[in-house]
Amino acid sequence: MGKSVAKQTKYKGEVLIEEFPDKFGDNFEKNKAELNNIKDLHLSKTTRNILAGYIVREAKKKKANELK
Repeated sequence: MGKSVAKQTKYKGEVLIEEFPDKFGDNFEKNKAELNNIKDLHLSKTTRNILAGYIVREAKKKKANELK
């Protein structure tokens, strides 16, 4: 089983997806770069990567639900 994601990280990811739906998608590297470009977020490297990965998983779930 994989590691679970902290509630705070999930909340940040959901807020970012709602605020910037056109910036984030299912590409990890692009999401990571976009998180770096948002100046109000002061994220460590580890937190940024976890958040980018969470956003990728959520984008894939959303895309799969749209195909159904």
